Order: sequence, then C-alpha cells, then structure tokens
Amino acid sequence: MTLARTFGTDIVISGWGHTRFGSLRDQSLEDLVIAAARDAIAAAGIEARDVDEIWLGQFNSGLWPLAFASSLALQLSDDLFGVPATRVENACASGSAAVHGGIKSLLAGTARTVLVIGAEKMSHAPAEQVGAALLGADYELAGQESRTGFAGLFAKVAEAYQQRYGALDDVLGQIAAKNHHNGLANPWAHLHKELTPEFCATTSPKNPVVAGPLRRTDCSPVSDGAAALVLTTTPSGGGAAQSPVRLIGFGQANDFLPAGKRDPVEFAGSAAAWNRAKDMAGVELGDLDLIELHDCFTIAELVMYEVLGIAPRGKGRVALDEGTVFRGGSLPVNLSGGLKSKGHPVGATGVSQHVMAAMQLSGTAGDMQLPGARRAAVHNMGGLAVANYVSVLEAT
Repeated sequence: MTLARTFGTDIVISGWGHTRFGSLRDQSLEDLVIAAARDAIAAAGIEARDVDEIWLGQFNSGLWPLAFASSLALQLSDDLFGVPATRVENACASGSAAVHGGIKSLLAGTARTVLVIGAEKMSHAPAEQVGAALLGADYELAGQESRTGFAGLFAKVAEAYQQRYGALDDVLGQIAAKNHHNGLANPWAHLHKELTPEFCATTSPKNPVVAGPLRRTDCSPVSDGAAALVLTTTPSGGGAAQSPVRLIGFGQANDFLPAGKRDPVEFAGSAAAWNRAKDMAGVELGDLDLIELHDCFTIAELVMYEVLGIAPRGKGRVALDEGTVFRGGSLPVNLSGGLKSKGHPVGATGVSQHVMAAMQLSGTAGDMQLPGARRAAVHNMGGLAVANYVSVLEAT
C-alpha cells in the first residue's frame, strides 16, 4: 500500500529551493521567503501562475516584528495575486505542518500544484528572547523564567535516559561529531567545523555544559534561513531541473502537552507518526536508504534511533558502535548534518529536511550524495515530541 493506492492520487515533489542557514543579518524574512520560493518554482519548471495554493511554515512567536507573513511569497510575482496562502505554526514542526497541509490540499482536490515554504529569522534576537519564545511551546514553562530553556528540558530527557538505561558516556559526543562531519559536505549548513568525538564528549571552556549532561556541542544553533518545495499531482513535462521525488507515505501524531502525561524517553508521538507513515508507504526500516531526523539536541537523535527501531530500547549506542547510522552504514542518519550542523531556523527545518531527502533521491545532493539512494524518511517534531510528523519519499 502507498499514498497513491490509498487515496488514488499520486503526489510528487517536483522542485525545491534552499537558502544558506546561519546568522543572516543582511537578509529579511521576506528576502529569505522569496529566494527559496523563486528557486523552487524555477527548479520545478513551472511559472508562478501555475501555483494553486501556498503554505508557509513559520514559528515566529514574536521573534520577528512582522507576525502576518502568509502573503510574503506573493512578493515574488504579481501572478501570485489571489492565490490562497496560509501560514501554519506547530512549534519546531511548523515546516512539516506546512508540507502536510499542502499534501492534504492536493488529496482534497482543491489544488494541483502547491508551493510550500518554511522560513525563520532568529539570530538578530537576544538569546534570552529566543529562549523565552521557544519556551512558549512548553506547557509548564511558557511565560516563565528559565536559564536553560529547551536545553534544560532535553537535559531532563538525558537524565531520565541514564536513570533507566545507564550512563551515556561518550554516545552524545559521537552523534555530535558525526553530524558535524556530515555538515562539512552541505553548502547550506550553518556550521562547517570538524569536531572529534572526544572534544564533543568532554567539558571544556570551548565546550561548556549548557544544562545537565548536555554541552554546547549537544545543542543545535540559533539560525536564520528558508527552504521551499513544489508539491504537485501534475509534474511539468520535462521542464524540471531534476527528476521528481514521489511521496509514498505520511503520518502525524500529537502527544499530550503536560509533561506528566508523557514518558520522557518514549517519544510515543513520534513512534505513532512513524508507524502511520511507514504503514501507508508499505515499507519497513530495511527498505530505507537514509533518514533525516530531528536532532535539535543529540539526546533526541539517540532516542529516535530506538523509536524507529534502528536499535532496541535503551541500546541506541549500538547504532553508532556498529556504524549503522554513519555515511558508510546500512542506514545513514542526517547526511545533511542534521539540525546540529545544518542549523535550526525553526519554521524552515521541516521543509529543509524534505528538500535534503529529495536531493538525495534525485541524485542532486552533490558532495552529500549517497550513491543509489532510492527511499528516505523525514522526521520532524515540535516541542518535546509533542507535534510529530513523518514522511516517506521514493525516487521515481
């Protein structure tokens, strides 16, 4: 069973665009939205007038003065006048919320071609403002003072993991070093720096503790950036810059917002979204060639190894020790560098993950390319595994 068989509609990603991620002080939110959208439309081999709907993923939460961004993409072309445009927000999963919104428009038949954009401006804001904005996604700490922000919340996940399964030792450092190494091949990544596992696993003046067991190298950076893609049921006849990539499954699942109703190391909502997506796609883990997953903190990637079944519960480090999740392993994870190295402009992240996977499956990933990649999964979450999205993509 696949999405096309389930709904009778075949959906492909026909083009995409991606800005550099980083501290982009000379570019506005509008600049980023237009740049990514322009490249996606051109890569799809279509014109602006061919777009039926626009979906924009953006968290914002007061980080950027313009809080009404849905029509920004119309600045690209007067031909976009009148096109329905909707901004969606679901914390750090806002980008995938936009992707899934576009998918559902296509399945509903209200559109045949959808432009999806994810964008965020964050680096201009003081650290305290960014932290407070992000904590708006936490039930208990929204509006409260917090010295460590979401790092403190994920530090509690790491502590709970150790209490249940034993010491983490150097495992988080291995994840950080892997993703930094992968990010070197990504021209859009925020961080281009090789770091050793030993450096990442050791507290030092250059790698201080941020919260609990988490050091600076365990945390994704505050980034600006945008990504866009074109979803369609009617790909252009040979005008696209690359082969389209087929969407064969998707799933969304929300967990309870109060922390007391969630097991901190189960990520049950992510597991539910994963099962829904892979069941729709008719695939198992062994059918995938790569995964782009949400490593906002290294402990999140470790837990996700276990959620996805790459390793048994409590034994996530096996995926590293056996080399499974490295470039040369049987199921590489975050070849783009992940959020840890590529960066995490919150609203852009989910769309970026889809773009990175589509590049791999179309053979256009450049130095990041995994030879022969045919199927990939994308996992994006908002809050502490509260809003969860998974997509399964396949080369055509």
